[in-house]
Amino acid sequence: PPTSPRSAHLPPLPPLPNAALHTPPKTMHAPEISPFGVSSSLPSECKGLVKHAGGCHCGAVRFEVWASADLHVFDCNCSICVKKQNRHFIVPATRFELLKGADNLTTYTFNTHRAQHSFCKTCGVQSFYTPLSNPDGYGIAPHCLDEGTVHSITTEPIDGKEWEKAVKEHKTIRSMSKP
Repeated sequence: PPTSPRSAHLPPLPPLPNAALHTPPKTMHAPEISPFGVSSSLPSECKGLVKHAGGCHCGAVRFEVWASADLHVFDCNCSICVKKQNRHFIVPATRFELLKGADNLTTYTFNTHRAQHSFCKTCGVQSFYTPLSNPDGYGIAPHCLDEGTVHSITTEPIDGKEWEKAVKEHKTIRSMSKP
């Protein structure tokens, strides 16, 4: 993933050199043993995690993300999440890699402009975004993951209408983007 800071003035993922679009970061490069287990040569940050692939509807945007096979998904009731039926799980930026489509993403922001709602210019699908709660991570839409690597999904409602209070009171949401 890019190392430059993201802000309201920058796209959530600046265009990467072509070589970077197809070469996994060194910390993520390791073979999988099975769909639900990974090689022991992975960094400790990724042990016990699965490499999920996903993308938008038209295929212009593709990514990989390291996360549990048993996903903990948030169902937020804030204004934008309700409108787009956004349910997501959060990962650190170090566990996410955009494989292709940086130039095919556009971003919508509002209010504080800290959350970066990126979506495909062609099909309009938001498969991931930069959440307000975790600007150092990504919110991933589980329904945009390819089949075969998700074992289960547990959905937890979160009161996004009272965002500051909900995030302050939530036990783990702020730490979810930490490696």
